Amino acid sequence: MTLLFLLAAGTPGTGLPTLIMMGLMFVVFYFFLIRPQSKKAKEQQSFIETLKAGDKVITIAGIHGKIVSVNDEDKTFLIQVDGPTRLKIEKSAVNSELSKALQNSTTTTA
Repeated sequence: MTLLFLLAAGTPGTGLPTLIMMGLMFVVFYFFLIRPQSKKAKEQQSFIETLKAGDKVITIAGIHGKIVSVNDEDKTFLIQVDGPTRLKIEKSAVNSELSKALQNSTTTTA
């Protein structure tokens, strides 16, 4: 703590203490904001890549459905909602998978 106070005091006319404090602020922002956000984005991307036909999913809008087909060319899924109703959605619109969640809940309650 004393070291930071001495660095912040510095000598008048030099910008070194200001540069050091700005550098420390950038490091803090990187480890608390930028890094976790990029890690979460990579996890979401790998989650979307592993989805296949037959998986039950929930979209960002809250629509529950079952993946009927995967189109990698235009990055879309065709999901079946109720009965014969089918929707074409972007892969990025999938929020979570219901198939694994249902399997996990039945194994933990049994």
